[in-house]
Amino acid sequence: MRNSVSVSTGFALLAALLVNVAAAAEPAKEETGKEIAYDNKKGNCLACHAMPTMADAEQPGNSGPPLIAMSARFPDKKVLRAKIWDATASNPSTIMPPFGKHKALTEEQIDKVVEFIYGL
Repeated sequence: MRNSVSVSTGFALLAALLVNVAAAAEPAKEETGKEIAYDNKKGNCLACHAMPTMADAEQPGNSGPPLIAMSARFPDKKVLRAKIWDATASNPSTIMPPFGKHKALTEEQIDKVVEFIYGL
């Protein structure tokens, strides 16, 4: 009896180990700009802005301008990126958080959000 318990415990441990190894071997899914923008723990753009892609969003905000025709509004994509990085640089009274300056988003995440928003 003692051996059967040890063997079954061993199999359970081996199975758990194999599951963990398989999970670690799977490449992490890369976040998209839209996912970052919609994530309320990251970009959270929808807290303040409406956007045309928000059919799958819940209760977009209206305290910021709608994010539409962004390439027309910001012909230079660097200006849009700078605004997302630190909107207080161009408007000290803004309520928009400085996502880059306060390191709320990484440089790569900001680049992805800029690419997503620029396409709106």
